[in-house]
Amino acid sequence: MSQSDGLCETRAMATVLVVEDEPRIAGVVKDYLVQAGYDVLLAAHGGAALTVMACDAPDLVVLDLGLPDLDGLDVMRKIRETSGVPIVILTARSDETDKVVGLELGADDYVVKPFGPKELIARIRALLRRIDTEANENQAEVKIGQVVIDPKKMTVERSGLEVAFTATEFRIIEVLTSQPGRVFTRGQLLDAVHGVSFESYERAIDAHIKNIRRKLEPEVGSPRYVLTVHGVGYKFADA
Repeated sequence: MSQSDGLCETRAMATVLVVEDEPRIAGVVKDYLVQAGYDVLLAAHGGAALTVMACDAPDLVVLDLGLPDLDGLDVMRKIRETSGVPIVILTARSDETDKVVGLELGADDYVVKPFGPKELIARIRALLRRIDTEANENQAEVKIGQVVIDPKKMTVERSGLEVAFTATEFRIIEVLTSQPGRVFTRGQLLDAVHGVSFESYERAIDAHIKNIRRKLEPEVGSPRYVLTVHGVGYKFADA
């Protein structure tokens, strides 16, 4: 499929929006995605990406941070205002702060340029497979304190009000609440999130936990639900 022309279309396949201003990279990623069986939308700049998001409903977004008009982080902020779609960021930036900021803004994963297309496809597959699996699981509702987690609906309520989480944030909550009181290491949470074995950036989990606390905790500075076990990892309160 060619770069969006602004017209809305109806598609039946799983769709990936690739936001990348370098034609060679966009072409390679598109070719690999098509070979893997995905429908592909292309946007060469942030404004076009937001137009596609408003018109279409991609199942996942691959987002380059170094865009010529809007910064990729600004594009992600805009997307997260209305959508929890999984986002994989592409970055050539070596500064770890940029990666953490991307994750804190709601990215589900990141790949550093230059990257192997097969690794990117594997990460995309893992994210989409996990979401499909979770949608079909028949798990019981979990209630801890004022928090209610419904795995079947992929919803979280606190004090009777629904709280919006990204797919990755929800997966972390789901894992932690599957065994309240059990301590999970960052590595275990990364394995659960990605579903594939990568040497992933463990501080990514810290960024996701920060987002979860900001949305879930009555007082972020004194967590009631998502607790840190220093030197080990995290656990969800068991009562």
